[in-house]
Amino acid sequence: MDLVSGYKGMVGLVFGNENSSSNEDSYVQRLLDRISTGSLAEDRRSALIELQSVVVESRAAQLAFGAMGFPVLMGVLKDERDDVEMIRGALETIVGALTPLEQSKGKNEVQPALMNTDMLSHEAENISLLLSLLSEEDFYIRYYTLQILTALLMNSPNRLQEAILTIPRGITRLMDMLMDREVIRNEALLLLTYLTREAEEIQKIVVFEGAFEKIFSIIKEEGGSEGGVVVQDCLELLNNLLRNNTSNQILLRETMGFDGLISMLRLRGGAYSFTQQKTINLLSVLGTINLLLVGGSEADAGKDANKLTNKTVLVQKKVLDYLLLLGVENQWAPVAVRCAALRCIGDLIAGHRGNLDALASKVLGENHQVEPALNSILRIILRASSMQEFIAADHIFERFCEGNCDGQSMLASTLIPQPYSMTHASIDEDVNMSFGSMVLHGLTSSETDGDLDTCCRAASVLSYVLKDNMQCKERVLRIELESSSGALGHSEPLMHLMVKYLALASGTKHKESKSNTSGNSYIQPIILKLLVTWLSDCPPAVNYFLDLRPHLSYLLELVSDQSATVSTRGLAAILLGECVIYNKSSESGKDSYAVVDAISQKVGLTSYFLKFDEMKKSFLFSAEKSTAPSHKPLSRSAAASMAEIEDVDEQLSSDQKGEDHPILSSMFDSGFVNFVKRLESEIRENIVNIYSLPKTEVAVVPAEMEQKTGESDKEYIRRLKSFVEKQCSEIQDLLGRNATLAEDLVKIGGGESSYSDQRATTGSERVQTETLRRDLKEAHQRIEMLKNENMKLESEASMYQNLAGKVESDLKSLSDAYNSLEQANFQLEKEVKALRTSGGRGGGVSAVDVEAARAEAREEALKESEGELNDLLVCLGQEQSKVEKLSSRLMELGEDVDTLLEGIGDDVGLPEGGEDDDEEDAD
Repeated sequence: MDLVSGYKGMVGLVFGNENSSSNEDSYVQRLLDRISTGSLAEDRRSALIELQSVVVESRAAQLAFGAMGFPVLMGVLKDERDDVEMIRGALETIVGALTPLEQSKGKNEVQPALMNTDMLSHEAENISLLLSLLSEEDFYIRYYTLQILTALLMNSPNRLQEAILTIPRGITRLMDMLMDREVIRNEALLLLTYLTREAEEIQKIVVFEGAFEKIFSIIKEEGGSEGGVVVQDCLELLNNLLRNNTSNQILLRETMGFDGLISMLRLRGGAYSFTQQKTINLLSVLGTINLLLVGGSEADAGKDANKLTNKTVLVQKKVLDYLLLLGVENQWAPVAVRCAALRCIGDLIAGHRGNLDALASKVLGENHQVEPALNSILRIILRASSMQEFIAADHIFERFCEGNCDGQSMLASTLIPQPYSMTHASIDEDVNMSFGSMVLHGLTSSETDGDLDTCCRAASVLSYVLKDNMQCKERVLRIELESSSGALGHSEPLMHLMVKYLALASGTKHKESKSNTSGNSYIQPIILKLLVTWLSDCPPAVNYFLDLRPHLSYLLELVSDQSATVSTRGLAAILLGECVIYNKSSESGKDSYAVVDAISQKVGLTSYFLKFDEMKKSFLFSAEKSTAPSHKPLSRSAAASMAEIEDVDEQLSSDQKGEDHPILSSMFDSGFVNFVKRLESEIRENIVNIYSLPKTEVAVVPAEMEQKTGESDKEYIRRLKSFVEKQCSEIQDLLGRNATLAEDLVKIGGGESSYSDQRATTGSERVQTETLRRDLKEAHQRIEMLKNENMKLESEASMYQNLAGKVESDLKSLSDAYNSLEQANFQLEKEVKALRTSGGRGGGVSAVDVEAARAEAREEALKESEGELNDLLVCLGQEQSKVEKLSSRLMELGEDVDTLLEGIGDDVGLPEGGEDDDEEDAD
């Protein structure tokens, strides 16, 4: 009642007009009174009709009804099941109360429909009562009930899911509605679609109740992919049941099979017409196939085995042919459908040897115009105007070459140099070209028309062919292409051409930056990706790259180019690092030491390593990328428009918020990102080792030390002396420079290496500098160790001083106790004298008794003092050993013990007059 009364009190405050709201309240209250207490059936039905009309039109009436009306109408549904008209009216009124009205003026304004939903779903008995109405024979009762349940589910999904799971046969009643009349079936289908989202228990029950058979029956009845929105709802429900659920996928495969799903990909008479709904249906089917290719959730142990089985069965059912038809051959299909089909092909062949071979052997086309499917897919990569289609087709080659050495070798074997006229022919003349000729044509197309975009796309494909395959890398390394300069017989290695195009892309980017266009900012990173893949673990490729000195100079400039993107600078730094760690050359100026020297002089090691850190912080190489949400599945609730599914190239440009082009997120997959991160750590370690250690000593005698033919011994000795003097002069010069470096290093505390990086230009200087740095570091460590030891000793000295003070206090306490004992003894002596005097006068006490009492008192006093003195001597002995140990330790530290102990114990002694008292007692 508190919830209802609070709810009721809000009605007058929600809409700002208390009089109007109070009128609505009183009007709704009168209608509810007529329904609950009326005696005439017609009057009650009339009141129900009036209530229904006012609730549908007024938000204030909706709010008032939520506060007062649910108990009344739920009572009608419960007690008057025989009166069909009353049940219909009550249900329709509740539907109106749960339907939002389009009169909202602000975001923070109270929504009566949401509040009414919460009120109705608050009681589990209400849900049970509504589910029981699904068994009624009247069509409208079942229809309105499903509408109410759908509204409750959309606004309070968790509460309704929990309630339905607790109600016996709750899911079964909903599943039965799928076999009802069309309108009710569609409502039940929509309700089940919402109900099975992220509700694993409900998914299991729905599948157990025969969901797969009913779904495919409805799809077939509605016309498959040519059907309407009902087909879309069926596929969304199917996707909910299969997503990350291995057991349901196995059940579908072993009972219904995938035939019903694959049949939807067959384009019968409407191969050239694609309506918006047909496009959405095809995208939903391709989404279902993609779920089967994923296999299940990451935590499921049987995910991989299920995934491989799904792939095998799908290819056996000819799904590859239908996907190639949709994604490659049918140019009438919308871009979104082609992209989804191409992505499915890539996932279908990934990690499956049989499917890889099947794709490699596929031939497309008709009559005499046939070509391998891989060539057709490559043509899409090179020609597609849609960036999204290029990415999807590129994904196929990435999956085809991943772990497929035979496939890579097969593709690389077609990379045969062609005459200049053939290689630089028009792009329209590539119909009969081999795979390799098309790739080389794409790589060199910029020579004639400056088309760096096509070159970049071909470079991406070539990077997959070369990845982790030394044989292919060396084969492509030998490719030389005729130059466009026209010089007879002049050719240029393919690698040198790629570096030249990399530099051309930089020039193009500078022009575009002046015109404020994003342009082709992805070209340099993708060409760099090819070069990084090519040089990885391939010393011959590194040697080829360093054959031309300008290559190294350009890379050093690119690393320092602030106008380049973060990924461009980072990948250029990775490429430089590969020239170090995979460099096996011993030739002067090309070895790893020369490359490190160049980095140190032109960039500086600190700045160079900073490029790695910047790259790892960028979105392309960060952990956020792996957790980024995937493509949202199409659904009726998403209400995807044709513009949203036609092409996403506009999003690629409009969503660009950072420096790096958005398509690089797809091109730089997790495999490449992890590969770059491993390279980065290895590069750091190797460069530091090379920079800090000298070159390996080689036992070669300088030519100046050899005696020349016909040279006399005297001349030989004179020449040797001159050579040694020259060497000594150079050594002295180096020592002087190293001394300067050492002083600078001491001034900056040894913490910064950039200054010494710039000054140390030879191997010998670096050794001296590193030696001084290590000595300085060791000295700092030694000083810190001595400081810690000194602090420890000072702490011990303080502790022993405290102990000495405690001993002094104990001695003083014992001395006071002894003095008080003496005082008591003295007092007793006086009393004895007094007794003796009085006894002599009165004769009441004998001298013998007095002497006995005196002896007894003295004996007790001696025992007491003797025990205390023994304890005191033990304590003094212990403290004396501690003091001796402390004194020896302080002497080791150079402390003056006498000074520390000065003044201790001066105030300890017997009270004045103590000895005199003893003498008097003796007398």
